[in-house]
Amino acid sequence: MFKIKKKVEKPKPPVLYNIIEDYSEFDAPGNVTVCAMTEKEDPAAHAKILAESYGVPLEAMTRLLEEGGIYVYPQEGGLLTRGLFACRINPGGNLPKRTFVLDLMQFAEAEQWARARAVPLEEAAYEVFLRTLPEELKAKLQQNNLGIDYRTLDRAVAKGGDIKYIDFRKDWSPHFKRLCIMPDGRLVETGGLEEFARLHDVSVAQAKILVEQGGTLEVGEEVLACQIVNGQPAVARFSAKNYAKAKELVATKGMHLMDALSEVGYNDPAMMRGLVRKELTGGR
Repeated sequence: MFKIKKKVEKPKPPVLYNIIEDYSEFDAPGNVTVCAMTEKEDPAAHAKILAESYGVPLEAMTRLLEEGGIYVYPQEGGLLTRGLFACRINPGGNLPKRTFVLDLMQFAEAEQWARARAVPLEEAAYEVFLRTLPEELKAKLQQNNLGIDYRTLDRAVAKGGDIKYIDFRKDWSPHFKRLCIMPDGRLVETGGLEEFARLHDVSVAQAKILVEQGGTLEVGEEVLACQIVNGQPAVARFSAKNYAKAKELVATKGMHLMDALSEVGYNDPAMMRGLVRKELTGGR
């Protein structure tokens, strides 16, 4: 007697974007990833994922995506630690919806701009945001559909028609895979802090501090090292042997631990192979 196993179909994750252009190598705060969609927007999925990515309440995010506007992050312990999230909807409907974030410095500049010119903060925020973008991207935003030649696009993407929305993203989320160089040179992809934390057996809180602030985090006898390059985290995990070599360099040569780890990594053939692969694939 044979049992027939039913194939259980796993729900597919929502597809938010079908056009992605990477500008993350540019200087902060203009280092964004342009994520666009030609197909019809799924408002519920869009709101859920952006809410999770940016720490905005789902109800507020849903309203922003429907009506446009800004969400100013609340103070923490009496201090403002984050700027704002914005959704810009063109009243005429002839431009795609656009979402973006401002850091604290940009937020302060936007507030000054709004006061000086007597304009709404939402308008000032968009002007400040645009000023930071790479010139190439500014030029593309003046053109229909980012100036993309639809004849060169995949047919499935092109058939969706005009771009419906653009998210200018800067986050480490489940929908953006980041690479970590492991001690044996493997490049392991993780998406989101929870997956990263599980991979390295650390807490989500520890992972958050590491990828947001950079530095090192001991994991048993090994160590995770993170450098923030143009606002983006670049992570490598070092074996106990290499960590010991780095600490010896710190003790004998007075080097900073991050510099010592870099030197050890560059002299490790396995890790160098991983680094070369990372460079060849663009590190994303």
